[in-house]
Amino acid sequence: MDPPPYPVRALLVRQDGVVARWQALGSGLEKRDVRRMLHRHDWVCLLPGVYVDHTGTPTWHQRAWAAVLATWPAALHGESALRAYDGPLPGRRPSEATVVRVAIDRTRSRPAPLPGVQVHQVARFEESVLWNLGPPRQRYADAVLDAALSAGCELDRVAVLARGCGTRGTTAQQLTTALARRPRAPHRRWTERVLRDLAEGTCSVLEHGYLTRVERPHGLPRAVRQQRERSVSGIVYRDATYATAVVELDGRLFHDGHDARDRDLERDLDVAASGRTTVRLGWGQVLERPCTTAVKVAAFLRHHGIAVEARPCGDGCAVGGTVAA
Repeated sequence: MDPPPYPVRALLVRQDGVVARWQALGSGLEKRDVRRMLHRHDWVCLLPGVYVDHTGTPTWHQRAWAAVLATWPAALHGESALRAYDGPLPGRRPSEATVVRVAIDRTRSRPAPLPGVQVHQVARFEESVLWNLGPPRQRYADAVLDAALSAGCELDRVAVLARGCGTRGTTAQQLTTALARRPRAPHRRWTERVLRDLAEGTCSVLEHGYLTRVERPHGLPRAVRQQRERSVSGIVYRDATYATAVVELDGRLFHDGHDARDRDLERDLDVAASGRTTVRLGWGQVLERPCTTAVKVAAFLRHHGIAVEARPCGDGCAVGGTVAA
């Protein structure tokens, strides 16, 4: 058999080696040609009516293309759209098998279940999709919102929102605007509050936790967040600055790497060289012991000439007890 006609070859190039049966038939192939390609293993079936042009393990992008073409017209949704934009999350292998999430118009009937594919019926489908990208996917802000709103817990939702803003793919204001178009979105008011905090400069789950569990409920002064500074080491951004006192939030769960440790020490040395002092907080201080942390941060600030007394955040709060400074 001769090679497929140019339109089919062009589709395979544009779609990472994936083509749908309806595309092939519409681009010059006959049904018998498709059967012959499959019989000779030139093409292998990925999903019903969707083929890939090799016999090896398909890549994630090929699986994504297959999911979109098998449910066409469709686009990558939520975390799958974000993976297409940004790549796999840190710590996750690029080839790791995950469900591919696709969006279809809410007015369509739901297609038959497909292995490894999860279908979401969404409103405003046409206007929320970038059709020129490969595979087609939700606009970045909509993808971030859908990934966040479907996350399992509050910390995971904050992580998605903070990561979306941190990649410079969107902003807290753009996410707020996108959320305003979704009056029935789950967790809507909570998400609005988180986006306001992100707009104020909290750039990670830990920074948001410090703001909402330590600083704000215990009446600590409002820090200057993500303050840009030129140091001996170059441009750095301080997590929370209170005049000559600096609070750094270390959100890494595993902190044994030599390079990471070296960077932290260098940041702290830069602060000391400027006549200030750094205190470094981690997950335990912020999320597990926020009340005792507030007492100690207040004492730290007083040592730097800032008049502050932490106040109790509620019943059982450690503020007011005796905590070593």
